[in-house]
Amino acid sequence: MSIPNQSNRYRRNSFTPLFGRDDSGVYEGPSEKYINDPIHGHVLLDHTVLSYIDTPQFQRLRDLKQLGSAYYVFPGATHNRFEHSIGTSHLAGELVERFRDTQPELEITESDVKCVKLAGLCHDLGHGPFSHIFDNEFINRAIPGSTWTHEQGSEMMLEYLVEDNNIDIDAEELSFIKDLIMGERRGNSQRQAFLFDIVSNKRNSLDVDKYDYLQRDCYNVGIKSSIDCSRLMKMSRVIDDQICWHHKEVYNLYELYHTRFSLFKRVYTHRVGKAIEYMLTDALLAADQVMKISSAIFNGPEYLHLTDDIIRQIERSREPGLETSQAILKRIRTRNLYKFVDELLIPREKLRILTKENINSFEIVSCQGPNDHLQVDDVIVEFLKNNYAMKDQNPVDGIKFFSKTNHSVSYHIPKEKVSSLIPSEFQENFIRVFSRDPTKVKAVHEAFRRLMSRFYRTSDGTSNLLPSSTSPYYDSSNTTPENVSSWYQSRDASPTRRLGNKRRDPGRSPSPARRTRPSSALKSLGDGVMDISDDDI
Repeated sequence: MSIPNQSNRYRRNSFTPLFGRDDSGVYEGPSEKYINDPIHGHVLLDHTVLSYIDTPQFQRLRDLKQLGSAYYVFPGATHNRFEHSIGTSHLAGELVERFRDTQPELEITESDVKCVKLAGLCHDLGHGPFSHIFDNEFINRAIPGSTWTHEQGSEMMLEYLVEDNNIDIDAEELSFIKDLIMGERRGNSQRQAFLFDIVSNKRNSLDVDKYDYLQRDCYNVGIKSSIDCSRLMKMSRVIDDQICWHHKEVYNLYELYHTRFSLFKRVYTHRVGKAIEYMLTDALLAADQVMKISSAIFNGPEYLHLTDDIIRQIERSREPGLETSQAILKRIRTRNLYKFVDELLIPREKLRILTKENINSFEIVSCQGPNDHLQVDDVIVEFLKNNYAMKDQNPVDGIKFFSKTNHSVSYHIPKEKVSSLIPSEFQENFIRVFSRDPTKVKAVHEAFRRLMSRFYRTSDGTSNLLPSSTSPYYDSSNTTPENVSSWYQSRDASPTRRLGNKRRDPGRSPSPARRTRPSSALKSLGDGVMDISDDDI
């Protein structure tokens, strides 16, 4: 059997052991390899892809957990950015090669194929320790006002990879790969528009990056999924310079977006995982002054060594000034975690009043009881958005379809023609509260509920804020209609509703003890409590 050379094309969905095999399950030849991936089966890595994989910059991804702090909740989530990036490159190659072979009129070049595969491979080079914790939480607090993203980090690390390993690549191709990672054409690139939607799709968020991580994350955390991305790829074609899908796939696409929503709901924003996320962020911030962690994002050689191992470095370091960070990490090791306190689903009509300006740690602490001794640093407030990947928009509205009778005309399919059970809203907004001190959870909970009652006043002065079903202090018996009113009465009679040791006297003037923030939209409800009426929106 002759050994295929670089120019040969393969049936990528079949596998023949062309070369010798070692004990690792990797089939090797003079310029290419097959690896056995648990998601995509046997994946071919050609010479160009291998030249990027076999570098310190790409191997760094072995030390970055794909799901960050979720690993502390889901023990199976041990997969790393390394295998996800290889899987994304594989799918990117599958898709662009399919377009090249089935639609020759597109005139897709070998350079297009190479660059799309490399963009899939290198799109996550810029992730920091614990993935999105680093850029979404740590950098935003370590460098206030920073607009840095991991995509920018990927561009920096790609340049460093090419330079440090003397990789021969055309400057235009390198610029094209960066644009593919960002998902947008920048400069004067003459490449076709649909190519920019393969790795990072800004039109509707449907790309091979999502195809891979949805399947890989479900597999590793143990969630069963019916997503068949190989079918979606086979049922797509390019029409008018845009990737379109067969009309029969419209419901499958809704299912894909719902799977993403479900993973965010159940895994990525798991409340214990988020508590650990805040602990890791606090630990990194406490160590930043000593270890200069945040400055590494501007320096490729320094960023190369910044991985999840940073917490091990902090733990074993004897540098002065790391005691606070080490104490937080020890709390994680001993499972003495920050505690989830409460959460509230924000109704659409209150989105403009339940904002970060009105609901924050300072405001919650200002509503504490007389003997609670809460400090602002005890409370963490999170505004959480969970959606179908396009904020509050229906992502399928941005997708075009074609029929089996006409492959040259594309069109949109309204959700009303798909199913009456498709949601009418595509984003939910939550306020979540955590306590850094486990002993103060109840005090924080009562202060938060007292604050939120200001925004749920009815015309007769009572509050219509229902008890939370996710709070540690939830009592299901209190949620029945006949008990809701009695819950309000018992709450108003609670000692935490008193000033000092005396019951409130309705005839007394408002106490100055409680701080309020003046606003034209606020109305006094007595006792220093202010309300924002829906009429003022």
